[in-house]
Amino acid sequence: MPKMKTKRAASKRFRKTANGFKRGQSHRRHILTKKPSKRKRQLRREAGVSESDMGRVKAMLPFA
Repeated sequence: MPKMKTKRAASKRFRKTANGFKRGQSHRRHILTKKPSKRKRQLRREAGVSESDMGRVKAMLPFA
């Protein structure tokens, strides 16, 4: 049986919490001049991974 390996890209994007995983928000890298300050400020916060994606994230991070 081959070793289970962590997807390194996923380990840099998701962090384990007590209730699941947290992730950074998208749409925060470029073209920021046309976005309102309120939207940019809200995008700073981390969000949780949705229930529908939880299985895929757990498969990518078997040791988390």
